[in-house]
Amino acid sequence: MSLKPAIGQADHKQGGHKASIEIVEYGDYQCPYCGAAYPILKQIEDTFGDQILFVFRNFPLQEAHRFAMVAAQAAEAAARQDKFWEMHDAIFENQQQLSDAYLFSLAEQIGLDVDQFQIDLEAESTVKKVEDDFESGVRSGVNGTPSFFVNGQKFDGGAEDLMAMLKESTQ
Repeated sequence: MSLKPAIGQADHKQGGHKASIEIVEYGDYQCPYCGAAYPILKQIEDTFGDQILFVFRNFPLQEAHRFAMVAAQAAEAAARQDKFWEMHDAIFENQQQLSDAYLFSLAEQIGLDVDQFQIDLEAESTVKKVEDDFESGVRSGVNGTPSFFVNGQKFDGGAEDLMAMLKESTQ
């Protein structure tokens, strides 16, 4: 049995907080399918604005993607300096260059205190946040990335299908 992924205080959210549509994505920063979904999700946010509340949760597939875990930790470390979405976007926009060193370059580019970023990147609480996201995905029946939930229901399809469904449901 899978559990509905309830949105909570620990989640990274953007969009309308009184939105009629909640989208939760479980993603992996190194996954090519997540990388392909990223611009479509941006388009969804631009198109539907405050009608949508978008949540991103880490689901690093470590066996398949060498930098997935450290990239998730980098986004969480950036969150401690209120720059989660800036790091999230920067990682996906530069996915092909992903490496440990490049994450530090991105941290600098988005204006993080790089020394603090280094500390937060390796903090036990940062690793725990990523692991908690992952476990939440497992409990909700996630077995690949990207996985989407719309208003608590697992959405079977990719980002293009999500855009089409949203256009139909808001007409």
